[in-house]
Amino acid sequence: MSSMEKSLQGETTSDDDGDKTTDDVAVTPTSRCEEAILDKNDKLQSNEQLESEVSNQVQTHRDGDASPSSFMDTCNPSISSPSSSNKSLSSSSTSVLCLTPPLPPSVELSDVLTDTRLTLDVYQGGASALALLWSSIPEQLQRLRYLRLGSEDKHALDGALGVLHNLTELRSLAIRGNRFYDTQGNSLPGFLTTLPTSLASNSLLVHVDLSFNDISVLPSCLLSLPVLSTLLLCHNCLSELPSDIGQMSSLTYLSLTGNKLAALPACLGQLKELQTLDVSNNLLEDLPNEIGSLVDLVKLELSHNKLKRLPETMGSLHSLRELLVFSNDLRFIPSNLNELPLLKIDIRDNPLGQPLTPPPLPLSPNEAEPNIPELHLLFNQHRFTVKSVGCHVFLPGGTQLLFPPGCLQTPTTIKWAERRPKQKWVLLEEHDILLRRPLELRPHGITFLKPVEVCMAHGHRKKCNEVIVRKYDGKSWSTLPTSLRKGNVKDSIHPLERRPRLACCYVSQFSWFIVVARPVRDSYSLSPEGALFVSSVDPGVKLIFPADSTNQTRTITLQVLQVSVPEVQVLCGDPEASVSPLLCLSQTPSMQFLQPVKVQVPLPLGITGHTVDKSCLHLLHGDPTGQTWTDITSHVSLYVTHLYAIFYVTHFSWYWLWYKTQSCVSDMVRKVYQKLKLFKVQFMALQRKTDPSQVLLQCLPANEVDDRVMLLSERYDGPQPSDLCDLLEGEQFFAGFERGLHISTNRPDCVEGRLCFVFYSSLKNLKEVYISPAKGLQGTVRGEVSFYRGGIPSGVPEEVLRKRKGLESQWLATLPLRLPVLDADNKYLLEEFQLPPLNLGDPESGYLTEANLLSISLQIGQDWRMIGINLGISYNELDRIQYKHRDNLGALVLEMLFHWARGQKSAGPGAVSRLMEAMIESDRKDLADELEDIVSLGRLKYSQSLRRVGLDVEEQTLSESQQ
Repeated sequence: MSSMEKSLQGETTSDDDGDKTTDDVAVTPTSRCEEAILDKNDKLQSNEQLESEVSNQVQTHRDGDASPSSFMDTCNPSISSPSSSNKSLSSSSTSVLCLTPPLPPSVELSDVLTDTRLTLDVYQGGASALALLWSSIPEQLQRLRYLRLGSEDKHALDGALGVLHNLTELRSLAIRGNRFYDTQGNSLPGFLTTLPTSLASNSLLVHVDLSFNDISVLPSCLLSLPVLSTLLLCHNCLSELPSDIGQMSSLTYLSLTGNKLAALPACLGQLKELQTLDVSNNLLEDLPNEIGSLVDLVKLELSHNKLKRLPETMGSLHSLRELLVFSNDLRFIPSNLNELPLLKIDIRDNPLGQPLTPPPLPLSPNEAEPNIPELHLLFNQHRFTVKSVGCHVFLPGGTQLLFPPGCLQTPTTIKWAERRPKQKWVLLEEHDILLRRPLELRPHGITFLKPVEVCMAHGHRKKCNEVIVRKYDGKSWSTLPTSLRKGNVKDSIHPLERRPRLACCYVSQFSWFIVVARPVRDSYSLSPEGALFVSSVDPGVKLIFPADSTNQTRTITLQVLQVSVPEVQVLCGDPEASVSPLLCLSQTPSMQFLQPVKVQVPLPLGITGHTVDKSCLHLLHGDPTGQTWTDITSHVSLYVTHLYAIFYVTHFSWYWLWYKTQSCVSDMVRKVYQKLKLFKVQFMALQRKTDPSQVLLQCLPANEVDDRVMLLSERYDGPQPSDLCDLLEGEQFFAGFERGLHISTNRPDCVEGRLCFVFYSSLKNLKEVYISPAKGLQGTVRGEVSFYRGGIPSGVPEEVLRKRKGLESQWLATLPLRLPVLDADNKYLLEEFQLPPLNLGDPESGYLTEANLLSISLQIGQDWRMIGINLGISYNELDRIQYKHRDNLGALVLEMLFHWARGQKSAGPGAVSRLMEAMIESDRKDLADELEDIVSLGRLKYSQSLRRVGLDVEEQTLSESQQ
């Protein structure tokens, strides 16, 4: 056994280090694949060479993101170190063979091919290069051992499949989809449906990954591969497995997650070497008894199926260490599974112990519900009528209301409105985010005979958060049972939008509703028998309840908040500080446990059990009521393993593990925690290009500013966003115009000449107003719009209230505005970008007119910055130019080019040559060639003009000498 395999097994077998009870695809130990190759094929390189080659390339990938790390990852260029074999590629083949197309122009042969690896899945359509390479350098391709292809291009894929049977030395083959995205951000599907039968000649294949494709039948050629040990068919369309799958006797890892399997064949029990089997996210309702014959099975992943029972034969799986069966329909677990000494079981989200519920009787044809009429409302339609037959209403913005037949006896008028989220009554809990404006449905007092479904549209996608709907009864907010689903494309406001994401709930009365994102809450039912609970957000967070820790059933709630370590380092001023995820624990009823509960949390980022200085490790206990943090490191037994910290508690609260080289003060932790609840915000003030008197004011979270500016750049012009500032969710602030700029004070959101805003991070906080110069001002009017805090909620951290810039302590940002001069018709004169007359160079060494420069500037585009750097323009000057013309690429390019050209007036001859060299260095040889043509034509015309006036000295001297 290799040293790498020992280290891998050492980490996964230690109970203290924590077992990976997660819905991830498990890690396929590369060393096992290595041993399979060495045992069954003596033509491979030595054990030491192969282990050195892959020792730095083992990593774990999630199902929905990528496949497990095994031989497939040895081809990943992002993690592979440059090999000396790159140098072995002949320089002649590199220079002669052109890969453009199908690969981008900047890609050379050495970028994708070494002696043993060919990586083509990082370029869309790159698979088409395989046939080109085989026709050009077949002798090099015959040495390939690792090949990665993308399957998003059907034509390129078909050409590549015809070459595979020639690559007889292949050990690893990956043909995967979902690597690239379309213009709407949707991942492109893979088009692979099967493999050619000729692939059976690739008898040395050990690893095959065909994930994210359209395979509905297992390719028969895979059954003939004698040493295949790792097979990944994740996220395909398999509905069944062939009856002869038992022929694949060398398989040790099989992943079929994300398919449509309704049953597993009995012959699956013939795979005696199988160590990991993943059939999660399928349609399985039962398992064959023969699964108990997989005596070497270490991990079995069955989550997210429809299993109603587990076979008793699983009690003979003595090697089994992880059994994941969460999110099924299991009502009991076979008792013999509890007798397996090393087994850890994840049984979340199963109706354990609950009685069977008989299925509902099918409706007779007469009882079947009729088609419900649909009603699509516009923005100005705020009322509609619902009759006894029901109605499916689509509100602007994606929200839907489903009134079932019989919910009302008489026709009733329903009114809807989206309200401004007032801070006084929209109270958010810790770490909540408001996803859209509150929705009011009226009349409030009416009671429906059948529940009405309310589906509120939202755009939240973070997996670490869950989306819920809350209802306001006039006194307090309550959380409703919420289900999530996607609507239809036809429900979107714009035809190019994605399907709306809906948060749905059933109500019997109408009132106010909000949709909120909050950290995922894992809730468990704890019985006196004890249990193991694992966080669905971070599998490294575990709670182990011993038997008799409670004498009654309790509901345990676990929340995990991931925290940005760089942000914490900035806030506390310690560049070596690090923190674990923040752990929030609670239980109902709230009382101490009878036995200590074991809590496992990951060590802070960058810290391991071998490198940790325990004197710098602090465990903080938080009181959510008092908003205080206490260092309890000396009061608990804190045990550190290689990856985790373990401690024991008898009551639940907030827990946070800090690693701090400087002194750790609890008050500092409190300030950092409160600071993390604030949002980094930037303000914008943009003017319409066609009507500068119309101004758009907007505040956005800092990470959304660039996209928003790019979206508005065609219609708006104006100053850049302000400096970063901090705003609390729901905080009120004002925008006021000063120094000669006036707005109408008749607006309902205008208070004492200032516009009122309320900031919610996921809402569009914008105002569009008309401004005018104060009376008596003539010419271009320059003024400012300033943002100030309004009513500040209690408990804001002290650092938020500190004095910033300017004279007022509540000042947030000031942005300049400019109103152009009015003409005789009282219309604004828009100023265009102008440049002074300028010619470059001299006729002898090269000459460009201003028209030539303008023509070249139109072709530079996004390469302007690289060209500016190669022309010698400083970074500060380029930043200034970009700041000045951020939303106008044409003006930006012109200013860069003419700024350099103006500096060449006194630089002497050769300026045009320097410009051509900069174009070549910036990979714009096309522009350099165009400049050369312009200069050559200029030289020719100059020479002809000299001859016409008799000033061509060389020609005249030559003629005199001939005489």
